[in-house]
Amino acid sequence: MKIGFIGLGNMGAPMAANLVAAGHEVAGFDVAGVTVEGVETVNSAADAARGRDAVITMLPNGEILRAVYGEIVEAGQTGAVFVDCSTVDVESAREVAEMAQRAGLLAVDAPVSGGIGGAAAGTLTFMAGGSDEAFAAAKPLFVIMGQKAVHCGGSGNGQAAKICNNMILGITMIGTCEAFALADKLGLDRQAMFDVVSTSSGQSWSMNTYCPAPGVGPQSPADNAYKPGFAASLMLKDLRLSQQAAETAEAITPMGARATEIYERFVDQDGEGLDFSAVLPWLAKPAG
Repeated sequence: MKIGFIGLGNMGAPMAANLVAAGHEVAGFDVAGVTVEGVETVNSAADAARGRDAVITMLPNGEILRAVYGEIVEAGQTGAVFVDCSTVDVESAREVAEMAQRAGLLAVDAPVSGGIGGAAAGTLTFMAGGSDEAFAAAKPLFVIMGQKAVHCGGSGNGQAAKICNNMILGITMIGTCEAFALADKLGLDRQAMFDVVSTSSGQSWSMNTYCPAPGVGPQSPADNAYKPGFAASLMLKDLRLSQQAAETAEAITPMGARATEIYERFVDQDGEGLDFSAVLPWLAKPAG
């Protein structure tokens, strides 16, 4: 396939590289001038979209996504599939899907889970929204860039699934970190804490797979000075999106709201440039 890739950052670059490795012809554009080995560098987002069978975007937010789609839908080849892998608000996802469909294009919103490591390894999970036809057109790309793709329904539903998933993740990570901080104060060994909770009713992905305590459980960013696998600032972005969606949908999410407040404080005080699991050493500091 001839593929355009717009947004070659920490996630987009390895995703594009995996498409090249699978034998596809990829043209890429990034405003920062990033280049990827094997990816043809073009001068604009429109050039990346022109004459392609598929166009993939990986962009920072909904405002930028809408602006880019304003440039690329007119350049798109009729019948091409436009796949947006950014994490943005549901309204922006649905707006750009409508723009694409009016131009005779297939549209899929497909945010990802798996982080930078998953992007490099080709083991991402895609949460996809769009028509059956659009999902079928995009699926061969998902197979290359990831290990699983779930069709969640119509346009915007991929973003809805991502936002709900990461609201759970933010809440459970805070709970896990609070429990370790309390265990420390009570004189409970962290390894003993892990051994009990990871096989009991308190188990979660935050505990069992991504344990925030160094030297406990499988390797995680905690064992690498909390260098980001999933940055705290990105968790805060997703939690804010969850609360924006909750307000629009008139959904009651008190734990999501509180998790957002906690990550706002953490990122403002200590968390910039750290993994989202670094809430643990932050909580473990003396009160105040």
